Amino acid sequence: MTKQVITANRLDDGLAVFYGLDGQWHSSVSQAACVEKGEAAENLLANASNEENQLVVVGPYLIDVCGETGTLEPVRYRELIRTKGPSVRPDLGYQSN
Repeated sequence: MTKQVITANRLDDGLAVFYGLDGQWHSSVSQAACVEKGEAAENLLANASNEENQLVVVGPYLIDVCGETGTLEPVRYRELIRTKGPSVRPDLGYQSN
């Protein structure tokens, strides 16, 4: 079955963030809560979309990932770019840090 994590954009700086098991938003996909697609994912999305989180992020949604915890990587290229930064100037993206 497909594994999923929740991503959104942080309100204060617009960066892509990922929802963790601790109920916090993290900048690394490796810290995201990874669950099986289906009811578990929908429940996690409901938690990530609560009123308190609406003050921190905008537009939480589920994305498919592959790999194991700690080495998670988005399946779709769009989400991979959101995770790593610009593909045309890697010296300026998140990967440059």
